[in-house]
Amino acid sequence: MSEHEQRMLAALDSIQRNQEQQLQRQAEALALQREQFALVQHQFERNERLQDRAEQIQARSAQLVGTARKVTFVLLPVLVFLIAYVSWLMFR
Repeated sequence: MSEHEQRMLAALDSIQRNQEQQLQRQAEALALQREQFALVQHQFERNERLQDRAEQIQARSAQLVGTARKVTFVLLPVLVFLIAYVSWLMFR
């Protein structure tokens, strides 16, 4: 083989090694991306569960506030009447 052919083979060998390194790095990057995607997917699912729970708590809170308003609507006139009655009894 001539010197030119040897240099050509050395260059081709170098190119092949570089391509193998690049493929290895791409495989590592892809594995890292898969891990990150799995982590993001897990976080998303957790956030979804938390959001559902927060919505349930808010619905329960709204229900309690509604009940408290109804009770206040009923009790307030009764209290006013009782205060007026006690005042009438005291100052009669």
